[in-house]
Amino acid sequence: MRFIRVFRSGVESVRRGRFLSAHARGTIARVRILGGTAVVAAMLAAAIFAGSPAGGAAVPAPKDASLAGRLLVATSDLRDPRFVQTVIFMVGHDATGAMGLVINRPIGRIAIGALLEQLGEDSRGVGGELRVHYGGPVEPTQGFVLHTAEYAGVDTRVVGSGIALTTDPKVLRAIGAGSGPRRSLLALGYAGWAPGQLEAEIKSGHWVDVQVDEKIVFDENADKKWERAMARRVIVL
Repeated sequence: MRFIRVFRSGVESVRRGRFLSAHARGTIARVRILGGTAVVAAMLAAAIFAGSPAGGAAVPAPKDASLAGRLLVATSDLRDPRFVQTVIFMVGHDATGAMGLVINRPIGRIAIGALLEQLGEDSRGVGGELRVHYGGPVEPTQGFVLHTAEYAGVDTRVVGSGIALTTDPKVLRAIGAGSGPRRSLLALGYAGWAPGQLEAEIKSGHWVDVQVDEKIVFDENADKKWERAMARRVIVL
């Protein structure tokens, strides 16, 4: 099942899959409180590839260039606790709004084999772990795999700067079997903006955008990502 759809001409919002049972939703609620490998696995199994796209009305295209494939970095003026010192990889930005994944807030680790088993997939020959990240406050039960673009699955879309997004769960098995992308990041939830909202927040000084650096996106040292991303900003005199 797809959990995100990013088209060349639009970014579509994503809503939770309707087939989630009451039990699954209860598991998700417990994960938000408890955290930990076991419950993270249960949450991912219940929701990672469970989503359906929702269309939106057309609006005038933004005048500014698209930020897709760039890093959005929170400035010190942004006090919203959901985004303080966050670094966001922008997945899409166009007339329908903007969408990105927070890349510097890890919330735990999960064995790939255990996750595949929870998803009902074959885990034989699979090893290793994935770090799970908080991707943003919107649809926190949705899963996203951001990765280097040399890997291409059925639903892979290259966003830009050698970084891609895959919507097929087969990418998880490929990673665990050693045939997946060179580097990857698993996130739950995303950050989303309505048309014109992000532009207004940038104008207010809450965000700066910088050129993406693969080393920043996939670095295991999440604590240094904000500082390193801020160092890449261009100062206009």
